Amino acid sequence: MNFWDKITGNDMTREVKAFESRAKMLPVDYQTAWEEIKANLWPHSDFSGRNLMPILDGVLGLLEETSAEGQSVQEVLGDDIKGFCSALVGEDGAKSFRDRWREQLNNNIAKKLGR
Repeated sequence: MNFWDKITGNDMTREVKAFESRAKMLPVDYQTAWEEIKANLWPHSDFSGRNLMPILDGVLGLLEETSAEGQSVQEVLGDDIKGFCSALVGEDGAKSFRDRWREQLNNNIAKKLGR
């Protein structure tokens, strides 16, 4: 990845388009689950969203493999897609930019208070 692509976000645009073209090949119920997964994962992204690219690639790969095997979405993800997404990012996983800003603010206040 060159500097210009990283600054402008062209690399991410290409990756997202590739994800979407792969997702269009999935059955309809898998496509619906993919949209729901994306909606639940994006709030955990950093400012650019680059931290989620490997996670999204892995989830899409899982969906592709299981649809090829003929499994249903419920067998793979269960009924709680939001819980599935929370488990993916985990406690120490991808923090949102708000989490990082909150942590930075708390650290700055603690320094000012001498703690």
